[in-house]
Amino acid sequence: MMNRKILGGLGVLGTALLAAAPAWAADAAPVPNPGNNAWMMTSTVLVMMMILPGLALFYGGLTRSKNMLSTMTQVGAAGALGMLLWIMYGYTMAFGGSNNAFISDFSKLFLRGVTSASTAATFSDEVISEYVFICFQMTFAAITGALVFGATVERMKFSAAMVFIIIWSTIVYYPIAHMVWFAGGEGGVDGLMFGWGALDFAGGTVVHINAGVSALVAALILGKRIGYPTEPMPPHSLVMTMIGTGLLWVGWFGFNAGSELEADGTAGLAMINTFVATAAAGLFWMLAERLAGHKGSALGFCSGIVAGLVAVTPAAGNVGPFGAVVLGAVASVICFFAVSKLKPMLGYDDALDAFGVHGIGGMIGAIATGFLHDPFFGGPGDGSVSMGAQTLIQVEAVLVSVVWAAIGTTIAIFVAKALTGLRVAPEVEQEGLDIGEHGERAYN
Repeated sequence: MMNRKILGGLGVLGTALLAAAPAWAADAAPVPNPGNNAWMMTSTVLVMMMILPGLALFYGGLTRSKNMLSTMTQVGAAGALGMLLWIMYGYTMAFGGSNNAFISDFSKLFLRGVTSASTAATFSDEVISEYVFICFQMTFAAITGALVFGATVERMKFSAAMVFIIIWSTIVYYPIAHMVWFAGGEGGVDGLMFGWGALDFAGGTVVHINAGVSALVAALILGKRIGYPTEPMPPHSLVMTMIGTGLLWVGWFGFNAGSELEADGTAGLAMINTFVATAAAGLFWMLAERLAGHKGSALGFCSGIVAGLVAVTPAAGNVGPFGAVVLGAVASVICFFAVSKLKPMLGYDDALDAFGVHGIGGMIGAIATGFLHDPFFGGPGDGSVSMGAQTLIQVEAVLVSVVWAAIGTTIAIFVAKALTGLRVAPEVEQEGLDIGEHGERAYN
């Protein structure tokens, strides 16, 4: 809109224009704010970096060398397939028009009606290009499915992984994204959890609880790797994992600060929280290792970094910086015990700890947001919803996400099993999926 100070300096003409402003402003089509648009394009590319190379290197380094390329290929291909599904029907299922609390309609199937002039509303009176919004949300859909494979690497068929992504995205990711983030507007129906007032700034429920719980269910149905847990299966390249960790942390600024959809003060809050929660989490994981009688390790530092990023995701723009520090530290220690104690006790083979870090960390972050959001703890809340009431809403949102993801993943896994089979042959698993599934090696 034209600057009012400029109009005011034009004397009588300026006064007339100011008086007429509401009429012509109402008729004018909204125009994307260039600064916000540029920031969202940047954020989208940052999140893309989290998939390839970030997550691919992080996961790949944690596997045995004979499965390095298989792991990276599953991550990359899942991301690519997720992007195509998103523009075909995922976007309209999550963010199309709707009078339903569980899913949107198909009014934008294959992006029908979307043009370069189309806009998407932000959280104020601003708008951004709808294409940019589609791309930003597309990267979230792409990485979430890829996260699930952290639990199933070294034994799941590539064909089964691709079938799983199609079914899982359709019946799990798109409905949960709609339920958590869709605002119906005037006369419309909000997504189920959005209507409750659940706080999920950048995807604690939509991405991390969703992926973590799905990973656990998939691992349980798929079964353990040959030789687990008696045979040593150490990471083959912690250097690769450390590089991937760094790329994930940098990319996560797009993930978190970008979720404000504007380059404003709340985006700045999300940015500083992504710094400090993560820093605390990395150090506290190493401290937990020392208290447990081990040496502080590079793997522990990397695991803590990811645990902190996961926990702060729903809280990024919803808590103050010191609340974020506490959240990162607490979540890191709890995730450490989930990985080092809970997993061995229950005996499931979550190969790369997708549930222990993303599932547990996401639940901690989502629930803690309920009280850390309150101004008593330095959060940005206005006190209109009591701490107890907001926390209860968060718990309910977590429970719905857990149940939905568990049921949907079970369906997706059994469909994949019926169509392609789930596991590679034992001899392929012994030789390695790089050769058995893709006919190549990471290292010659």
